Amino acid sequence: MQTARLKGTFVGEKGTRGGRVTIREVAEDAGVSVAAVSKVLRDAYGVSDALRANVRASMNKLGYRPLAAARGMRGQTYTIGLLLPDIRNPFFADIMTGVNTALERTQYRAMIGISHSSIETELAMVESMIDRQMDGLLMIGSTEDRENLNNIAIRKPLVAIGHHDPEAHGFDTVNNHDQQGAMIVVKHLAANGYRKIAMLSLISSTSTILTQREVGYRRGMMEAGLGKYINIVHSSQTLRDVQLTARRMLTASQRPDAIFCWTDLIALGVISVARELGLSIPEDLAVVGYDNTMFCDFAQNRLTSIDQSGEQLGLQATRLLIERINGRNTAEHFVVTPRIVVRESSTPSTTPKDPV
Repeated sequence: MQTARLKGTFVGEKGTRGGRVTIREVAEDAGVSVAAVSKVLRDAYGVSDALRANVRASMNKLGYRPLAAARGMRGQTYTIGLLLPDIRNPFFADIMTGVNTALERTQYRAMIGISHSSIETELAMVESMIDRQMDGLLMIGSTEDRENLNNIAIRKPLVAIGHHDPEAHGFDTVNNHDQQGAMIVVKHLAANGYRKIAMLSLISSTSTILTQREVGYRRGMMEAGLGKYINIVHSSQTLRDVQLTARRMLTASQRPDAIFCWTDLIALGVISVARELGLSIPEDLAVVGYDNTMFCDFAQNRLTSIDQSGEQLGLQATRLLIERINGRNTAEHFVVTPRIVVRESSTPSTTPKDPV
């Protein structure tokens, strides 16, 4: 009987498990025992680099894919849950790049869930990921408090990105120093001659990121002697609400001469509204974002922004999660130092660029 072979699929005498390549076939192709292949799959201690490379080559050649359900019954599925609040913010793509880079030389794969910043949806996604026996969870910008995160961490290894809680013991955190980042923004704008510096923040009762950035903004304004101009305006994430809020700010009798936005995506919306109103950037209005995403460099934007190293956040969070999966149970709290990347959106031509 002739056997037809497609990548990852066998039809005929081999691959009898629903058309899947078996571990025995991998062992035969690699010229090793089934036990040796099993050790490679489990990342067992004592497996040589040569054996691992040989077995991996056969897996790739034959298109072998371990059954996740079977691996789950043995204790691990080699999948991690990556929970995002939104897919429209390009900063999350930077984090995902770091996560994928960290996983390249491992057997782990990330499965993505979107919560839309809803507490109910986020909890439902967490339950689904746990039900599917994922080995650990990475939660970005979580809406949960410490108690809920601790309850999740009891059930699965957990790392929270964008959640300031240095006293937490049941899970790890990975953050940018958000308070410092906001202070850097105010210092930069004040040094370039701006005084009526407003902050456009997000409506949220749970985000520790926003709390820290708002504290940093207030501290920066006080230290610059601009306390009387403190002005924090809140908006939802929807494009329509951002545009309406920005328009109200820019048509007010006491219009700000600079706006610090909680994320680049919002800052680009503010620039758009300002130009519609005939304002010149940065002469009439300076705009500064947060995240330093790739769109900041586009010629029509040239957006000054705080770089919080999204890829590094993803890399470090993934490293910590795998350590947790492998047995570490002492909490670690990793913090990235922010830096400002100055572009034309906040530097009038008559004023030298801030060297910060």
